[in-house]
Amino acid sequence: MIQSKNNSTHYIWGNGCDSWILKDAPGLSVKQEIMPPGTAEKRHFHKEAEQFFYILKGEAVFYVNEEKFSVRVGEGISVLPESKHYISNESDEVLEFLVISTPSTNNDKTEV
Repeated sequence: MIQSKNNSTHYIWGNGCDSWILKDAPGLSVKQEIMPPGTAEKRHFHKEAEQFFYILKGEAVFYVNEEKFSVRVGEGISVLPESKHYISNESDEVLEFLVISTPSTNNDKTEV
């Protein structure tokens, strides 16, 4: 089946951020997400899951362990298991990205 935002499960997280679940299997999760300007997720880590974030629109700021990274359109960043991290939209524009997790992050998120 062809997946898109139009036919996928949608939920809202954080302060008005959108997520569409494009693929949800035990070994793989793919989500398309939108973050309004000035939003951020809470710092957390995953014991098992490795994640790859790919920026479709805007610019993301990632805080991974003690480092800060700016990731722009057409760029991606990997976050390894056990890495304390969060994504932030510190710009005045909407941020849109894909987050690919293996295995799925279902029941594998610890806030710090």
